[in-house]
Amino acid sequence: MALTGRQKAAFLLMSLDTAAAADLLRGLAPEDVQDIAIELARIDASEQHDVKQQAKVAREFCNALQQKHTQKFSVRTFLNEMLVTILDKDRADQIQSEIRETIEKKDLFVDIRQASTDELVLALEGEHPQTIAVVLSELVPKKSQEVLALLEEEARRKAVCRMTNPELVGNRVRQQIASTITQRLKSLKGETLVERPEQTLRKLAIVLSGLERALRDQLLDEIAKQDEETATMVRRLMITWEDIPSVANRSLQEALRAVDSSKLAIALHGADEDIVQKIRSNISERAMATLDEEISLMQEPLEKEVLDAREEVVKPLREANEEGTLRVQGR
Repeated sequence: MALTGRQKAAFLLMSLDTAAAADLLRGLAPEDVQDIAIELARIDASEQHDVKQQAKVAREFCNALQQKHTQKFSVRTFLNEMLVTILDKDRADQIQSEIRETIEKKDLFVDIRQASTDELVLALEGEHPQTIAVVLSELVPKKSQEVLALLEEEARRKAVCRMTNPELVGNRVRQQIASTITQRLKSLKGETLVERPEQTLRKLAIVLSGLERALRDQLLDEIAKQDEETATMVRRLMITWEDIPSVANRSLQEALRAVDSSKLAIALHGADEDIVQKIRSNISERAMATLDEEISLMQEPLEKEVLDAREEVVKPLREANEEGTLRVQGR
């Protein structure tokens, strides 16, 4: 889609430093400055800042774009500095306020997109799966993934089901969702998630797994004296399904020989591509053919079946780790 003159002006200004942009805009009427500032704010709110598009516009106007201009651009900081440089502070504040009102009228999810991952997770806590699905669909994919990964398991599963089978949500419902979550975000401003016990134990497990076996076992015995269940969890968390890409090829090859192909097929259902490729590249052609056959004949597994199968795959890796023979790289 062709860019409007206002959009081109906004992208051009994003290619300049604050002083140069201010010089270009100094001769414009405040209304024109406000129009361009609104366009800059829209780009920021939509999180659709395209560096390539910015460079293309800059080349069109300047026939050159220095390398430093392609670095990440902070629209909000630029806009604040630019307006204060061109106008007096009161007028700049007034324009900023008008920009905010304009953007909020056009984009109800602007505050939601700009919230931190932790704030979004806290704001969505206890919300209906449809609400969570709508909010996630309004975020850029990377932030949506981050939020999804931190939600409680049941909430995550139900929200994903809503996203894969979308229901028609009317504007009135979307407005209500946006308003509710925005209000919750305002009350949570700056709050961060409390680290879950399993996250803390995972960090401890990784630290202990890097020690010599004798020292590691001594420390685990000390933990077991205090709490046997905690010691067992720490041992389990030393090697998880997510660690497979970090396991050295030879260690993984030896572990996979002990895993039944039917279990491996179930374990790979819905797995991350890096884990799938890591496993496939460490089994023989014959084993791969058997695996593909199992996958082709397999019915859709239950979530519990997938998790149990992954534990079966990780089991020989944990045993090797206990014996001190497992090699892990770059975890």
